[in-house]
Amino acid sequence: MNAKWKRHWRFWPPISAPSAQAAPTRRCSTASPWSTTARPRPSVSSPDPRTLVIQPWDGSLLKVIEKAIQTSDLGINPQNDGRVIRLVFPQLTEERRKELTKQVKKYGEDAKVAVRNVRRDAVDFVKKAQKKGEMTEDDQKKAEKDIQELTDKYTKKIDEMCAKKDKELMEI
Repeated sequence: MNAKWKRHWRFWPPISAPSAQAAPTRRCSTASPWSTTARPRPSVSSPDPRTLVIQPWDGSLLKVIEKAIQTSDLGINPQNDGRVIRLVFPQLTEERRKELTKQVKKYGEDAKVAVRNVRRDAVDFVKKAQKKGEMTEDDQKKAEKDIQELTDKYTKKIDEMCAKKDKELMEI
């Protein structure tokens, strides 16, 4: 698919998945030239930090969206007033905050492992290039040093982001 068109095809899980199956298709002006239909998506707004309001273009989809939310593992009950669905997220408990900080640390570790894997691949590439004679030994050492500096930079950035998110989560 052309990169120009990719930005118009966003996936909205898990709330819209059943509605996407039930919604009728319509001609979409932003669709790619080889795709002639698109599914209408509901509008989502956030009137306050703990509330989401979902307003589908077709009122008949309210029940489908409501059921999808109830069957998902989001842990919230939708409030359907006949025109929109309101999702009110409860205040986080201390236990839930600690769970989320553990999850943030896990994601941070996963990200650092990914960065280290990229470093390993880059160093392997540089070593192979030096063995083939495409690069001098001095250039190899400089490239490995630059790769390590980039790895350290992004590892530090990941740690900073995780610390910021942990602090944000533990604030009451």
